[in-house]
Amino acid sequence: MAPVAMRTAAQSLSDAQPVPFWLEDPGKPAALPALTATEHCDLLVVGGGYSGLWTALLAKERDPRREVVLIEGREAGWAASGRNGGFCAASLTHGFGNGLSRWPDELAKLEELGARNLDAIEAAVARYGIDCDFERTGEIDVATEPYQLAELHELYAQAERLGLADGLDLLDRDAVRAEADSPTFLGGLWDRRGVALVHPAKLAWGLKRACLDAGVRVYENTRGLDLTTSGPSMAVRTPYGRVLARQVALGTNVFPSLVRRVRHYTVPVYDYALMTEPLTDDQLASIGWKNRQGLGDSANQFHYFRLSADNRILWGGYDAVYPFGGRVRAELDQRPETYLKLAEHFFRCFPQLTGVRFSHAWGGAIDTCSRFSAFFGTAHQGRVAYAAGFTGLGVGASRFGADVMLDLLSGERTERTELEMVRRKPLPFPPEPFAWAGIGMTKWSLARADANGGRRNLWLRTMDRLGLGFDS
Repeated sequence: MAPVAMRTAAQSLSDAQPVPFWLEDPGKPAALPALTATEHCDLLVVGGGYSGLWTALLAKERDPRREVVLIEGREAGWAASGRNGGFCAASLTHGFGNGLSRWPDELAKLEELGARNLDAIEAAVARYGIDCDFERTGEIDVATEPYQLAELHELYAQAERLGLADGLDLLDRDAVRAEADSPTFLGGLWDRRGVALVHPAKLAWGLKRACLDAGVRVYENTRGLDLTTSGPSMAVRTPYGRVLARQVALGTNVFPSLVRRVRHYTVPVYDYALMTEPLTDDQLASIGWKNRQGLGDSANQFHYFRLSADNRILWGGYDAVYPFGGRVRAELDQRPETYLKLAEHFFRCFPQLTGVRFSHAWGGAIDTCSRFSAFFGTAHQGRVAYAAGFTGLGVGASRFGADVMLDLLSGERTERTELEMVRRKPLPFPPEPFAWAGIGMTKWSLARADANGGRRNLWLRTMDRLGLGFDS
């Protein structure tokens, strides 16, 4: 990094608060009391992020008489669900390309189910009056290198061949810069309907309120410590009590699953983001961006960026940090060297915004699996269901995962449970130190590919053939 660029980036961070912007909202609800007794219910949901909140709410929608209890280790939405970029995507497969490579025969069905799922989220936001700045503006994947432009054209051609290109528009250099003006943009692929933008914490808080209004009993600061059988029930012990439930749905994602054999399928990845101060009218005009789409570049080490309701720019991604041993630790939520790198990249993308300052800088862990998209299953003779591995695209797909868990617990055969994606699991990650070494080699190789016209080395080609990966 040149000294002047480093100075500009460093100065822009001088007032950045080390907390997630979204969670500082004055509308944040008060925490609910912890469980201090023995609860009995039909369905216990463990986890108060999107996965658990959608599961509890949909369970009550399916059967309002069902006794549903939800426990959360801290407060609803405090972790990945409340501090992400707020991209609510229709894709259930972590993008069209990943879905095509893994489930080509059922991709059309997966795309249809994903579109219906996003429509259902939009309808629920309206039905429950959830004030979460929901904007269905779509997303543009932008190319910043010639090889990325070629890849976007090939992706569009594949979508056309499969009859799945409706709502997709290829943009040349002038067209993409008319949407958002960066000298680094060479073209783009605009998915006009497949992505909505939301205030992620407000969405979680709104779902919590909807659950309470539906009769779900919610206990916060109530961590599930272990899961055992207790006669005809499942028992989950908590710090001050326990819950006896006929069925259990686990929405713990990045945190260690109460079903131990599931833990080897996921690893935590730390992702980081910056938020600018609100842009002035002149600053916003200098970059265009009148249609407020979400944006993301097409590199292996990619950035994602979007406008907030008050015209701040969230700028995140690029670094993906895996901690040795896969432990989730609060001290990893802050990483100044990544913030400096992100700030320098920001001003390279939008040099016309030199002088803008960042108000917030934060990070946190998400769960990823070797196929980059959620997997599902049951335990304890079908009385426990789980969904995990969303790899950063859980804002939308978590609702689909909730429906899958409820289908599995009901024993129903549905269009969801018949999917190969649902029936099969990804390959597990190896134990340490092999996981650390393999992920490190993959990250190095991805960076090399970005610097070498997208050319994937032998390691990446081998990982591709094995269906293994590590998403940046």
